[in-house]
Amino acid sequence: MKIGIDSFVSVVTDPDTGRQIGPQERVAHLLEEVERADQVGLDSYGIGEHHRSEYLDSAPAVLLAAAAARTRDIRLNSAVTVLSASDPVRVFQEFATLDLVSGGRIDLVVGRGSFVESFPLFGLDLDDYDSLFAEKLDLLLRLREQPHVTWSGRHRPALTGQGVYPRPVQDPFPIWVGAGGTPSSFARAGGLGLPLMVAIIGGQPARFKPLVDLYRETGRRAGHDPATLKVGLHCFGFVGDSDEQAADDFYPGWQEMFTTIGRERGFGAPGRAQYDATVAPDGAFLIGSPETVAQKMLRIDADLGGVDRISLQMTNIRLAHDNLLHGIELLGTEVAPRVRRALDG
Repeated sequence: MKIGIDSFVSVVTDPDTGRQIGPQERVAHLLEEVERADQVGLDSYGIGEHHRSEYLDSAPAVLLAAAAARTRDIRLNSAVTVLSASDPVRVFQEFATLDLVSGGRIDLVVGRGSFVESFPLFGLDLDDYDSLFAEKLDLLLRLREQPHVTWSGRHRPALTGQGVYPRPVQDPFPIWVGAGGTPSSFARAGGLGLPLMVAIIGGQPARFKPLVDLYRETGRRAGHDPATLKVGLHCFGFVGDSDEQAADDFYPGWQEMFTTIGRERGFGAPGRAQYDATVAPDGAFLIGSPETVAQKMLRIDADLGGVDRISLQMTNIRLAHDNLLHGIELLGTEVAPRVRRALDG
């Protein structure tokens, strides 16, 4: 199992001083976090894409390029690229260039996104939510196969054999499909034989087993090698010196963020009881001491019939930078070795 971190580059308020960290300082903190993850032996670091005031990741390829120039071994990925609102040609060019900068350490994870701001921002109709993604994914995969593509669709001007360059180091270039909880997303990834990244933001991870089985069975029926049908998970997580400290440190930012989202989407503000239930052993959050987080990863791996990657969304809008760096160190030096020993043994 590969273990990594995902970040949405949230705007952070220091919990001790109440000072909101400025954009330049926050981006500097991000790059320090990626460097630390590389130094402690984590496998991957992903950066999301949002077009909202509380995030600084609207141009993830630029941030990933800066991270690639400052790291040596860690794989870097999008988390996710909102392909529905992007031009597949430009996405391929940007990430192929990133692959060159990094020496072949890039994964492209594409999805439709959980927020909708990008649709009006780029002049797109939200009613085309699914067809935009399906069409653009088709073109992206065609571009991966060869530089000269003849293609036409509804949402983008046709290609008539123009060359799309540069080409990436990796061949084939890794493209993952990000999915939430809809069966069609799991079946689409399986049918295409693409690795799957599942966003689990609440509830119990075990409930995703039927969807993961659907993905694997669809891929098998389509004739794809089971070894290529990889399953990754994106989950909220944080590692502290103790279960209590980790849960207490992560809660204020989580509660504030989901209160804001709830206000927008018409559901109530979450409370500590709901949070504690999701931190519990069968819940979705991987929050606690190194031993607790490692055991939870192993349990999820068993529940889902094997997991190839777990990426923790550790960024939190009320978490001090030094505290996050310590959590990254614990994930790399304490959690990952425990998990690897258990699975290798």
